[in-house]
Amino acid sequence: MTNSRVPNILSIAGTDPTGGAGIQADLKSIAAAGGYGMCVVTSLVAQNTQGVREIHTPPQNFLRAQLAAVFDDVDVDAVKIGMLGDAETTRTVSEFLSANSVPVIVVDPVMVATSGDRLLTEDAEEALRQFVRDHASVVTPNIPELAVLTGSSPATTFDEALEQGRAYAADANVAVLVKGGHLEQGDASNALVQPDGTTHTATVPRVDTKNTHGTGCSLSSAFATRIVLDDDPADALTWTSDWLHEAISAADELNVGKGNGPVHHFHRLYRLADEAPSN
Repeated sequence: MTNSRVPNILSIAGTDPTGGAGIQADLKSIAAAGGYGMCVVTSLVAQNTQGVREIHTPPQNFLRAQLAAVFDDVDVDAVKIGMLGDAETTRTVSEFLSANSVPVIVVDPVMVATSGDRLLTEDAEEALRQFVRDHASVVTPNIPELAVLTGSSPATTFDEALEQGRAYAADANVAVLVKGGHLEQGDASNALVQPDGTTHTATVPRVDTKNTHGTGCSLSSAFATRIVLDDDPADALTWTSDWLHEAISAADELNVGKGNGPVHHFHRLYRLADEAPSN
């Protein structure tokens, strides 16, 4: 595609009824980044800002029907993969994408909870690893997920995370977006590591807030949009990192839930509205 039209970005992921993560966050992020968001639901998740209560996985034939409904009608410029949940769902999506080529596929490997608990069974983890190798243009693991993918202990510094990212990028032949937000010290910078070791870094200051629910979902879906719109992946990384930093900085302006609240996806739009003339 060219930059003359709004790109169509499909999120394949689970839901969040309170709107801060999952497909709801993806659609907001895609719109904020300049894309037209679409979604296919893999899991119905009863969750809020305090945690997950229950997960319902729709039948695989309905998942296939959702995917077919989109691809039969719309030219999809990029796909963002979020929560797949189990090996069967992962294989269903993999088979469909093998039969329906997409230029850009960004995978957010939902494998480890914020608490550190593993979210997938061993067979589901292996299915996801294979999915990344078969389909991903870019994979966006957090620090614990990068450790799982590389069979390492979680990195404690950004340099350690970069080493793991470079090793996995070369091994899986996929670009890795290394995220520093889960580290306990230093800034919250991001780096895009190519399979050949080429690295682009976006320096991001750390924000003192508890309201970071859905940051991984938001970053990956915004990046999937910008990598279509921007001529250079480094520019896409910079745009996405700056936007998310501002969204986290503005998160305390919202009042959503009693736990870790969402980021302010449309902070820039709100600011422009406030600055617009009243007449």
